[in-house]
Amino acid sequence: MSTEPNTEHPDTGAATGPAVRSRQIGLLAAAAAVALALDVITKAAVVANLEGQPPVRVIAGLLYLQVIRNPYAAFSLGITGMTWVFSLVACGVLAAIIWAAPKLRSRGWAVGLGLVFGGALGNLLDRVFRAPGVLRGYVVDFISPFAPNGGGFAIFNLADASICVGGALIVLMVLLGRDYDGRSTRDRVRAARDDGPADGTTAGG
Repeated sequence: MSTEPNTEHPDTGAATGPAVRSRQIGLLAAAAAVALALDVITKAAVVANLEGQPPVRVIAGLLYLQVIRNPYAAFSLGITGMTWVFSLVACGVLAAIIWAAPKLRSRGWAVGLGLVFGGALGNLLDRVFRAPGVLRGYVVDFISPFAPNGGGFAIFNLADASICVGGALIVLMVLLGRDYDGRSTRDRVRAARDDGPADGTTAGG
Protein backbone atom coordinates (compact mmCIF):
# COMPACT_ATOMS: atom_id res chain seq x y z
CA MET A 1 0.00 0.00 0.00
CA SER A 2 1.46 3.33 -1.09
CA THR A 3 2.10 5.98 1.54
CA GLU A 4 2.78 8.71 -1.02
CA PRO A 5 0.81 11.78 0.15
CA ASN A 6 -1.47 13.83 -2.07
CA THR A 7 0.28 17.04 -3.06
CA GLU A 8 -0.26 20.06 -5.30
CA HIS A 9 1.72 20.93 -8.39
CA PRO A 10 3.99 23.86 -7.39
CA ASP A 11 3.05 25.96 -10.43
CA THR A 12 -0.65 25.27 -10.89
CA GLY A 13 -2.03 23.92 -7.62
CA ALA A 14 -3.42 20.81 -9.38
CA ALA A 15 -3.87 17.94 -6.94
CA THR A 16 -1.61 14.95 -7.41
CA GLY A 17 -1.01 11.67 -5.60
CA PRO A 18 -2.30 8.07 -5.53
CA ALA A 19 -5.71 8.92 -4.02
CA VAL A 20 -6.43 11.40 -6.81
CA ARG A 21 -5.28 8.90 -9.44
CA SER A 22 -7.52 6.20 -7.97
CA ARG A 23 -10.57 8.49 -7.95
CA GLN A 24 -10.16 9.49 -11.59
CA ILE A 25 -9.51 5.91 -12.74
CA GLY A 26 -12.60 4.83 -10.81
CA LEU A 27 -14.64 7.59 -12.46
CA LEU A 28 -13.37 6.55 -15.90
CA ALA A 29 -14.22 2.90 -15.19
CA ALA A 30 -17.71 3.78 -13.92
CA ALA A 31 -18.52 5.91 -16.99
CA ALA A 32 -17.23 3.16 -19.28
CA ALA A 33 -19.24 0.48 -17.46
CA VAL A 34 -22.49 2.46 -17.66
CA ALA A 35 -21.99 3.21 -21.36
CA LEU A 36 -21.14 -0.41 -22.17
CA ALA A 37 -24.01 -1.84 -20.11
CA LEU A 38 -26.60 0.43 -21.74
CA ASP A 39 -25.25 -0.41 -25.19
CA VAL A 40 -25.24 -4.18 -24.65
CA ILE A 41 -28.69 -4.25 -23.02
CA THR A 42 -30.39 -2.08 -25.65
CA LYS A 43 -28.85 -4.00 -28.55
CA ALA A 44 -29.96 -7.32 -27.07
CA ALA A 45 -33.49 -5.95 -26.53
CA VAL A 46 -33.96 -4.54 -30.03
CA VAL A 47 -32.47 -7.58 -31.76
CA ALA A 48 -34.82 -9.86 -29.80
CA ASN A 49 -37.93 -7.75 -30.37
CA LEU A 50 -37.51 -5.52 -33.44
CA GLU A 51 -35.24 -7.23 -35.95
CA GLY A 52 -37.13 -7.93 -39.15
CA GLN A 53 -39.99 -5.67 -38.06
CA PRO A 54 -41.02 -2.33 -39.61
CA PRO A 55 -39.71 0.86 -37.97
CA VAL A 56 -41.37 1.77 -34.67
CA ARG A 57 -42.32 5.43 -34.29
CA VAL A 58 -41.63 6.89 -30.83
CA ILE A 59 -41.61 10.34 -29.16
CA ALA A 60 -44.10 11.75 -31.65
CA GLY A 61 -41.90 10.84 -34.59
CA LEU A 62 -38.71 12.38 -33.25
CA LEU A 63 -37.19 8.90 -33.23
CA TYR A 64 -37.79 5.64 -35.06
CA LEU A 65 -36.49 2.32 -33.76
CA GLN A 66 -35.29 0.13 -36.59
CA VAL A 67 -32.66 -2.59 -36.47
CA ILE A 68 -29.98 -2.61 -39.15
CA ARG A 69 -26.61 -4.39 -39.33
CA ASN A 70 -23.92 -1.81 -40.05
CA PRO A 71 -20.54 -2.80 -41.60
CA TYR A 72 -19.32 0.79 -41.53
CA ALA A 73 -17.93 3.09 -38.83
CA ALA A 74 -20.08 5.18 -36.47
CA PHE A 75 -23.16 6.73 -38.10
CA SER A 76 -22.67 4.48 -41.16
CA LEU A 77 -19.55 6.40 -42.21
CA GLY A 78 -16.88 4.54 -44.14
CA ILE A 79 -16.34 2.14 -47.00
CA THR A 80 -17.80 -1.36 -47.04
CA GLY A 81 -15.19 -4.08 -46.72
CA MET A 82 -13.17 -2.01 -44.22
CA THR A 83 -14.81 -3.45 -41.10
CA TRP A 84 -11.56 -5.02 -39.91
CA VAL A 85 -9.85 -1.61 -40.12
CA PHE A 86 -12.51 -0.06 -37.87
CA SER A 87 -11.94 -2.93 -35.43
CA LEU A 88 -8.21 -2.25 -35.30
CA VAL A 89 -8.81 1.49 -34.86
CA ALA A 90 -11.14 0.73 -31.94
CA CYS A 91 -8.44 -1.47 -30.36
CA GLY A 92 -5.97 1.40 -30.73
CA VAL A 93 -8.37 3.85 -29.07
CA LEU A 94 -8.95 1.50 -26.15
CA ALA A 95 -5.21 0.94 -25.71
CA ALA A 96 -4.54 4.70 -25.76
CA ILE A 97 -7.17 5.34 -23.07
CA ILE A 98 -5.76 2.56 -20.86
CA TRP A 99 -2.30 4.08 -21.27
CA ALA A 100 -3.56 7.57 -20.34
CA ALA A 101 -5.72 6.46 -17.37
CA PRO A 102 -2.96 6.47 -14.70
CA LYS A 103 -2.08 10.06 -15.64
CA LEU A 104 -5.61 11.43 -15.24
CA ARG A 105 -6.25 14.15 -12.67
CA SER A 106 -9.32 15.76 -14.29
CA ARG A 107 -12.87 14.58 -13.60
CA GLY A 108 -14.08 15.95 -16.93
CA TRP A 109 -11.39 14.09 -18.86
CA ALA A 110 -12.08 10.92 -16.84
CA VAL A 111 -15.80 10.93 -17.66
CA GLY A 112 -15.17 11.85 -21.30
CA LEU A 113 -12.58 9.14 -21.83
CA GLY A 114 -14.76 6.64 -19.96
CA LEU A 115 -17.72 7.29 -22.27
CA VAL A 116 -15.49 6.96 -25.34
CA PHE A 117 -14.00 3.74 -23.93
CA GLY A 118 -17.40 2.19 -23.18
CA GLY A 119 -18.82 3.15 -26.57
CA ALA A 120 -15.80 1.96 -28.52
CA LEU A 121 -15.78 -1.34 -26.61
CA GLY A 122 -19.50 -1.85 -27.20
CA ASN A 123 -19.15 -1.55 -30.96
CA LEU A 124 -15.93 -3.60 -30.93
CA LEU A 125 -17.77 -6.46 -29.22
CA ASP A 126 -20.23 -6.46 -32.12
CA ARG A 127 -17.39 -6.60 -34.62
CA VAL A 128 -15.75 -9.48 -32.76
CA PHE A 129 -18.77 -11.65 -31.93
CA ARG A 130 -21.42 -10.95 -34.58
CA ALA A 131 -21.66 -12.28 -38.13
CA PRO A 132 -20.01 -12.50 -40.59
CA GLY A 133 -16.85 -13.14 -38.55
CA VAL A 134 -14.26 -12.07 -36.00
CA LEU A 135 -13.22 -8.40 -36.48
CA ARG A 136 -15.64 -8.26 -39.42
CA GLY A 137 -18.95 -8.43 -37.56
CA TYR A 138 -21.69 -5.94 -38.34
CA VAL A 139 -22.65 -3.46 -35.62
CA VAL A 140 -26.28 -3.32 -34.49
CA ASP A 141 -27.74 0.16 -35.07
CA PHE A 142 -31.34 0.98 -34.21
CA ILE A 143 -31.94 4.72 -33.60
CA SER A 144 -33.14 6.65 -36.65
CA PRO A 145 -33.92 10.30 -35.78
CA PHE A 146 -36.79 12.18 -37.45
CA ALA A 147 -37.53 9.57 -40.15
CA PRO A 148 -37.21 5.83 -40.72
CA ASN A 149 -34.44 4.26 -42.81
CA GLY A 150 -32.01 7.04 -41.88
CA GLY A 151 -34.04 9.54 -43.89
CA GLY A 152 -33.54 12.35 -41.36
CA PHE A 153 -30.12 11.45 -39.97
CA ALA A 154 -27.79 8.48 -39.90
CA ILE A 155 -28.97 5.44 -37.92
CA PHE A 156 -26.86 4.87 -34.81
CA ASN A 157 -26.78 3.16 -31.41
CA LEU A 158 -26.02 4.12 -27.82
CA ALA A 159 -22.34 3.25 -28.24
CA ASP A 160 -22.07 5.87 -30.99
CA ALA A 161 -23.91 8.35 -28.77
CA SER A 162 -21.52 7.65 -25.88
CA ILE A 163 -18.50 8.21 -28.10
CA CYS A 164 -19.91 11.53 -29.30
CA VAL A 165 -20.86 12.77 -25.83
CA GLY A 166 -17.48 11.72 -24.44
CA GLY A 167 -15.66 13.37 -27.34
CA ALA A 168 -17.66 16.57 -26.89
CA LEU A 169 -16.77 16.63 -23.18
CA ILE A 170 -13.07 16.23 -24.00
CA VAL A 171 -13.29 19.06 -26.54
CA LEU A 172 -14.97 21.22 -23.87
CA MET A 173 -12.11 20.50 -21.48
CA VAL A 174 -9.62 21.55 -24.15
CA LEU A 175 -11.56 24.75 -24.88
CA LEU A 176 -11.61 25.53 -21.15
CA GLY A 177 -7.85 25.09 -21.07
CA ARG A 178 -7.87 22.00 -18.84
CA ASP A 179 -5.35 19.24 -19.51
CA TYR A 180 -5.99 15.58 -18.72
CA ASP A 181 -3.64 15.87 -15.74
CA GLY A 182 -5.87 18.55 -14.20
CA ARG A 183 -3.54 21.45 -14.90
CA SER A 184 -4.39 24.54 -16.90
CA THR A 185 -2.77 24.91 -20.30
CA ARG A 186 -2.49 28.65 -19.64
CA ASP A 187 -0.68 28.00 -16.37
CA ARG A 188 1.58 25.51 -18.11
CA VAL A 189 2.52 28.06 -20.78
CA ARG A 190 3.05 30.75 -18.14
CA ALA A 191 5.26 28.45 -16.08
CA ALA A 192 7.32 27.52 -19.12
CA ARG A 193 7.77 31.19 -19.95
CA ASP A 194 8.80 32.05 -16.37
CA ASP A 195 11.30 29.18 -16.40
CA GLY A 196 13.03 30.55 -19.53
CA PRO A 197 16.74 30.11 -20.30
CA ALA A 198 18.77 30.49 -17.11
CA ASP A 199 21.58 32.39 -18.90
CA GLY A 200 19.26 35.18 -19.94
CA THR A 201 19.29 34.31 -23.65
CA THR A 202 16.09 34.18 -25.65
CA ALA A 203 14.86 31.28 -27.71
CA GLY A 204 16.41 31.35 -31.15
CA GLY A 205 18.95 33.94 -30.05
